[in-house]
Amino acid sequence: MRRRPAARLLSIAGKIAVGLILGFVILPAFVVAIAAFNDRAILSFPPTAVSTRWFTRALTYRDFRTGLQNSLTVTPWASSLALLIGTGFAIALKRYPFRWKGLIEGVLLSPLIVPHFTIGLGLLILAIGLGLGRGYPVVVLTHVIVVLPFVIRSVFISLQNIDERLELAAGSLGASPSRVLMTITLPLLAPGLATGWLFAAILSFNELTASLFVTAQATQTLPVAMYGYVREFADPTLAAISVLYIAITAALLTLANTFLGLGKVLNVEQAR
Repeated sequence: MRRRPAARLLSIAGKIAVGLILGFVILPAFVVAIAAFNDRAILSFPPTAVSTRWFTRALTYRDFRTGLQNSLTVTPWASSLALLIGTGFAIALKRYPFRWKGLIEGVLLSPLIVPHFTIGLGLLILAIGLGLGRGYPVVVLTHVIVVLPFVIRSVFISLQNIDERLELAAGSLGASPSRVLMTITLPLLAPGLATGWLFAAILSFNELTASLFVTAQATQTLPVAMYGYVREFADPTLAAISVLYIAITAALLTLANTFLGLGKVLNVEQAR
Protein backbone atom coordinates (compact mmCIF):
# COMPACT_ATOMS: atom_id res chain seq x y z
CA MET A 1 0.00 0.00 0.00
CA ARG A 2 2.86 2.38 0.75
CA ARG A 3 4.15 2.04 -2.80
CA ARG A 4 0.93 3.21 -4.43
CA PRO A 5 1.46 6.99 -4.02
CA ALA A 6 5.03 6.66 -5.26
CA ALA A 7 3.94 4.56 -8.23
CA ARG A 8 1.19 7.06 -9.05
CA LEU A 9 3.65 9.95 -8.81
CA LEU A 10 6.09 8.08 -11.05
CA SER A 11 3.34 7.45 -13.60
CA ILE A 12 2.37 11.14 -13.66
CA ALA A 13 6.01 12.17 -14.00
CA GLY A 14 6.43 9.73 -16.89
CA LYS A 15 3.40 11.15 -18.69
CA ILE A 16 4.70 14.69 -18.20
CA ALA A 17 8.12 13.69 -19.53
CA VAL A 18 6.55 12.06 -22.60
CA GLY A 19 4.42 15.15 -23.18
CA LEU A 20 7.47 17.42 -22.97
CA ILE A 21 9.42 15.22 -25.39
CA LEU A 22 6.53 15.17 -27.87
CA GLY A 23 6.18 18.93 -27.55
CA PHE A 24 9.90 19.37 -28.21
CA VAL A 25 9.63 17.17 -31.32
CA ILE A 26 6.48 18.87 -32.65
CA LEU A 27 7.56 22.45 -31.93
CA PRO A 28 9.75 22.87 -35.08
CA ALA A 29 6.88 21.66 -37.28
CA PHE A 30 4.56 24.10 -35.53
CA VAL A 31 6.96 26.99 -36.18
CA VAL A 32 7.38 25.98 -39.84
CA ALA A 33 3.60 25.75 -40.28
CA ILE A 34 3.14 29.30 -39.01
CA ALA A 35 6.08 30.64 -41.05
CA ALA A 36 4.55 29.16 -44.21
CA PHE A 37 1.79 31.80 -44.05
CA ASN A 38 4.25 34.69 -44.04
CA ASP A 39 3.56 37.36 -46.65
CA ARG A 40 7.19 38.42 -46.93
CA ALA A 41 9.75 36.91 -49.31
CA ILE A 42 12.13 36.25 -46.44
CA LEU A 43 11.49 33.36 -44.07
CA SER A 44 10.73 34.91 -40.69
CA PHE A 45 8.86 34.10 -37.51
CA PRO A 46 6.37 35.22 -36.43
CA PRO A 47 4.82 36.49 -39.69
CA THR A 48 3.85 40.14 -39.86
CA ALA A 49 0.83 39.35 -42.06
CA VAL A 50 -0.95 36.22 -43.24
CA SER A 51 -0.76 35.12 -46.87
CA THR A 52 -1.15 31.89 -48.88
CA ARG A 53 1.03 33.07 -51.78
CA TRP A 54 3.77 30.57 -50.99
CA PHE A 55 1.37 27.63 -51.17
CA THR A 56 0.42 28.83 -54.65
CA ARG A 57 4.08 29.07 -55.63
CA ALA A 58 4.76 25.61 -54.21
CA LEU A 59 1.99 24.12 -56.34
CA THR A 60 2.89 25.96 -59.54
CA TYR A 61 6.72 26.03 -59.52
CA ARG A 62 7.87 24.05 -62.57
CA ASP A 63 10.67 22.05 -60.93
CA PHE A 64 8.37 21.03 -58.10
CA ARG A 65 5.70 19.86 -60.52
CA THR A 66 8.26 17.84 -62.49
CA GLY A 67 9.71 16.43 -59.28
CA LEU A 68 6.23 15.48 -58.09
CA GLN A 69 5.53 13.65 -61.33
CA ASN A 70 8.82 11.78 -61.03
CA SER A 71 8.11 10.91 -57.40
CA LEU A 72 4.66 9.63 -58.32
CA THR A 73 6.35 7.44 -60.94
CA VAL A 74 9.14 6.10 -58.72
CA THR A 75 7.20 5.63 -55.47
CA PRO A 76 4.54 3.11 -56.65
CA TRP A 77 7.15 0.99 -58.41
CA ALA A 78 9.61 1.08 -55.51
CA SER A 79 7.02 0.36 -52.80
CA SER A 80 5.35 -2.42 -54.82
CA LEU A 81 8.64 -4.14 -55.64
CA ALA A 82 9.80 -3.76 -52.03
CA LEU A 83 6.52 -5.30 -50.86
CA LEU A 84 6.88 -8.27 -53.21
CA ILE A 85 10.53 -8.90 -52.34
CA GLY A 86 10.14 -8.11 -48.64
CA THR A 87 7.14 -10.42 -48.21
CA GLY A 88 9.04 -13.33 -49.72
CA PHE A 89 12.08 -12.76 -47.51
CA ALA A 90 9.93 -12.21 -44.39
CA ILE A 91 8.12 -15.53 -44.91
CA ALA A 92 11.40 -17.33 -45.54
CA LEU A 93 13.09 -15.81 -42.48
CA LYS A 94 10.12 -16.52 -40.22
CA ARG A 95 9.08 -19.98 -41.35
CA TYR A 96 12.10 -21.82 -42.76
CA PRO A 97 15.53 -22.64 -41.30
CA PHE A 98 18.39 -22.43 -43.79
CA ARG A 99 22.11 -21.81 -43.92
CA TRP A 100 23.39 -18.26 -43.39
CA LYS A 101 19.96 -17.11 -42.29
CA GLY A 102 21.38 -14.58 -39.82
CA LEU A 103 23.79 -13.18 -42.40
CA ILE A 104 21.06 -12.73 -45.00
CA GLU A 105 18.78 -11.06 -42.47
CA GLY A 106 21.59 -8.71 -41.47
CA VAL A 107 22.24 -7.74 -45.10
CA LEU A 108 18.54 -7.10 -45.74
CA LEU A 109 18.23 -4.90 -42.66
CA SER A 110 21.57 -3.11 -43.17
CA PRO A 111 20.00 -0.02 -44.83
CA LEU A 112 18.70 0.84 -41.35
CA ILE A 113 22.26 1.56 -40.19
CA VAL A 114 24.22 2.15 -43.41
CA PRO A 115 24.16 5.86 -44.36
CA HIS A 116 21.92 6.45 -47.35
CA PHE A 117 24.55 8.52 -49.12
CA THR A 118 26.75 5.41 -49.10
CA ILE A 119 23.96 3.41 -50.75
CA GLY A 120 23.35 6.13 -53.33
CA LEU A 121 27.03 6.58 -54.15
CA GLY A 122 27.60 2.84 -54.40
CA LEU A 123 24.66 2.34 -56.75
CA LEU A 124 25.76 5.33 -58.84
CA ILE A 125 29.21 3.79 -59.31
CA LEU A 126 27.60 0.43 -60.14
CA ALA A 127 25.18 2.00 -62.62
CA ILE A 128 27.94 3.92 -64.40
CA GLY A 129 30.04 0.76 -64.56
CA LEU A 130 27.14 -1.11 -66.18
CA GLY A 131 26.35 1.77 -68.52
CA LEU A 132 22.87 2.34 -67.08
CA GLY A 133 23.19 6.03 -66.29
CA ARG A 134 20.85 7.74 -63.84
CA GLY A 135 17.52 6.64 -65.25
CA TYR A 136 14.36 5.48 -63.55
CA PRO A 137 15.47 1.84 -63.08
CA VAL A 138 18.45 2.91 -60.96
CA VAL A 139 16.33 5.35 -58.94
CA VAL A 140 13.68 2.68 -58.30
CA LEU A 141 16.31 0.12 -57.30
CA THR A 142 17.84 2.62 -54.87
CA HIS A 143 14.48 3.29 -53.23
CA VAL A 144 13.69 -0.43 -53.01
CA ILE A 145 16.91 -1.06 -51.10
CA VAL A 146 16.27 1.86 -48.75
CA VAL A 147 12.67 0.94 -47.85
CA LEU A 148 13.00 -2.86 -47.90
CA PRO A 149 13.80 -3.25 -44.17
CA PHE A 150 10.58 -1.51 -43.18
CA VAL A 151 8.49 -3.82 -45.35
CA ILE A 152 10.24 -6.89 -43.96
CA ARG A 153 9.67 -5.66 -40.41
CA SER A 154 5.97 -5.01 -40.99
CA VAL A 155 5.30 -8.36 -42.67
CA PHE A 156 7.45 -10.27 -40.16
CA ILE A 157 5.44 -8.93 -37.23
CA SER A 158 2.18 -9.74 -39.01
CA LEU A 159 3.41 -13.30 -39.48
CA GLN A 160 4.00 -13.56 -35.74
CA ASN A 161 0.35 -12.63 -35.13
CA ILE A 162 -0.95 -15.39 -37.44
CA ASP A 163 -2.02 -18.67 -35.86
CA GLU A 164 -0.03 -21.26 -37.81
CA ARG A 165 -2.57 -23.93 -36.83
CA LEU A 166 -4.93 -22.45 -39.42
CA GLU A 167 -2.42 -23.19 -42.15
CA LEU A 168 -1.72 -26.65 -40.76
CA ALA A 169 -5.44 -27.38 -40.64
CA ALA A 170 -5.86 -26.32 -44.27
CA GLY A 171 -2.91 -28.51 -45.27
CA SER A 172 -4.28 -31.50 -43.36
CA LEU A 173 -7.56 -31.14 -45.27
CA GLY A 174 -5.75 -31.52 -48.58
CA ALA A 175 -4.94 -27.95 -49.57
CA SER A 176 -1.71 -27.58 -51.53
CA PRO A 177 0.98 -25.19 -50.21
CA SER A 178 0.14 -22.66 -52.91
CA ARG A 179 -3.56 -22.83 -52.04
CA VAL A 180 -2.79 -22.39 -48.34
CA LEU A 181 -0.68 -19.35 -49.21
CA MET A 182 -3.36 -17.76 -51.38
CA THR A 183 -6.42 -18.56 -49.25
CA ILE A 184 -5.06 -18.50 -45.67
CA THR A 185 -1.68 -16.81 -45.31
CA LEU A 186 -1.99 -13.80 -47.62
CA PRO A 187 -5.53 -12.81 -46.52
CA LEU A 188 -4.42 -12.89 -42.89
CA LEU A 189 -1.34 -10.88 -43.84
CA ALA A 190 -3.36 -8.25 -45.70
CA PRO A 191 -3.17 -5.55 -42.96
CA GLY A 192 0.58 -6.05 -42.63
CA LEU A 193 1.04 -5.98 -46.40
CA ALA A 194 -0.97 -2.79 -46.74
CA THR A 195 0.91 -1.16 -43.87
CA GLY A 196 4.27 -2.22 -45.28
CA TRP A 197 3.37 -0.79 -48.68
CA LEU A 198 2.19 2.47 -47.10
CA PHE A 199 5.36 2.91 -45.05
CA ALA A 200 7.48 2.07 -48.08
CA ALA A 201 5.58 4.61 -50.19
CA ILE A 202 5.94 7.37 -47.59
CA LEU A 203 9.65 6.70 -47.10
CA SER A 204 10.29 6.42 -50.84
CA PHE A 205 8.44 9.65 -51.54
CA ASN A 206 10.52 11.47 -48.91
CA GLU A 207 13.90 9.90 -49.72
CA LEU A 208 16.57 12.54 -50.42
CA THR A 209 20.10 11.50 -49.50
CA ALA A 210 20.44 8.45 -51.75
CA SER A 211 18.36 10.09 -54.49
CA LEU A 212 20.83 12.96 -54.77
CA PHE A 213 23.41 10.59 -56.27
CA VAL A 214 21.25 8.53 -58.62
CA THR A 215 18.87 11.13 -60.10
CA ALA A 216 19.51 13.41 -63.07
CA GLN A 217 17.69 16.58 -64.04
CA ALA A 218 15.05 14.59 -65.90
CA THR A 219 14.53 12.06 -63.10
CA GLN A 220 14.93 14.18 -59.98
CA THR A 221 12.28 13.52 -57.37
CA LEU A 222 10.44 16.16 -55.38
CA PRO A 223 12.84 16.10 -52.37
CA VAL A 224 15.78 16.59 -54.73
CA ALA A 225 13.99 19.50 -56.41
CA MET A 226 13.35 21.00 -52.98
CA TYR A 227 17.03 20.63 -52.10
CA GLY A 228 17.99 22.47 -55.28
CA TYR A 229 15.46 25.19 -54.53
CA VAL A 230 16.72 25.88 -51.01
CA ARG A 231 20.22 26.49 -52.35
CA GLU A 232 18.94 29.38 -54.48
CA PHE A 233 16.01 30.88 -52.57
CA ALA A 234 15.23 31.64 -48.93
CA ASP A 235 11.50 32.31 -49.16
CA PRO A 236 8.80 30.35 -47.26
CA THR A 237 7.95 28.12 -50.24
CA LEU A 238 9.63 25.10 -48.69
CA ALA A 239 7.80 25.78 -45.45
CA ALA A 240 4.54 25.63 -47.41
CA ILE A 241 5.54 22.32 -48.99
CA SER A 242 6.48 21.00 -45.55
CA VAL A 243 2.99 21.82 -44.28
CA LEU A 244 1.49 19.90 -47.20
CA TYR A 245 3.84 16.98 -46.52
CA ILE A 246 2.86 16.85 -42.85
CA ALA A 247 -0.86 17.13 -43.56
CA ILE A 248 -0.89 14.41 -46.23
CA THR A 249 1.31 12.03 -44.24
CA ALA A 250 -0.77 12.50 -41.08
CA ALA A 251 -3.97 11.89 -43.06
CA LEU A 252 -2.60 8.68 -44.61
CA LEU A 253 -1.39 7.32 -41.27
CA THR A 254 -4.69 8.21 -39.61
CA LEU A 255 -6.64 6.37 -42.29
CA ALA A 256 -4.28 3.41 -42.07
CA ASN A 257 -4.65 3.27 -38.29
CA THR A 258 -8.45 3.50 -38.60
CA PHE A 259 -8.87 0.73 -41.15
CA LEU A 260 -5.80 -1.45 -40.57
CA GLY A 261 -4.99 -0.99 -36.88
CA LEU A 262 -1.32 0.00 -36.93
CA GLY A 263 -0.93 -0.86 -33.25
CA LYS A 264 -1.66 -4.53 -33.89
CA VAL A 265 0.22 -4.70 -37.17
CA LEU A 266 3.36 -3.20 -35.64
CA ASN A 267 2.95 -5.20 -32.43
CA VAL A 268 2.54 -2.00 -30.39
CA GLU A 269 -0.57 -3.49 -28.83
CA GLN A 270 -1.39 -7.12 -28.41
CA ALA A 271 -3.52 -8.57 -31.19
CA ARG A 272 -6.80 -9.99 -29.91
